[in-house]
Amino acid sequence: QVQLVESGGGSVQAGGSLRLSCVASGRTFSSYAMGWFRQAPGKEREFVAARGWSSGGTLYADSVKGRFTISRDNAENTVYLQMNSLKPEDTAVYYCAASRVLSVLRSPYDYWGQGTQVTVSS
Repeated sequence: QVQLVESGGGSVQAGGSLRLSCVASGRTFSSYAMGWFRQAPGKEREFVAARGWSSGGTLYADSVKGRFTISRDNAENTVYLQMNSLKPEDTAVYYCAASRVLSVLRSPYDYWGQGTQVTVSS
């Protein structure tokens, strides 16, 4: 089992920045690929970014490329999502998730956090 706890959400104005954190506990964190997904009201949960278990392999949704950066600290069992130049359409609940494989799809992710709300006002 892997337990994931997100933090760092909040309310910002358009153009602002937030950094989300996700702390993992349980099985070996460094062996999992970690991803961030988000879900806006009335919409499907969508992929945002993911990073492989080693130094290689990073994926981003086109909508966040150049604005968001995913990073991880295996020593601290933590994955981060730095979000810059935020837009109102980035408003959603953000979830971190752990998977044995690096993927943009939801299905390979076995473990999910409870989510943290991000609200961007215009």
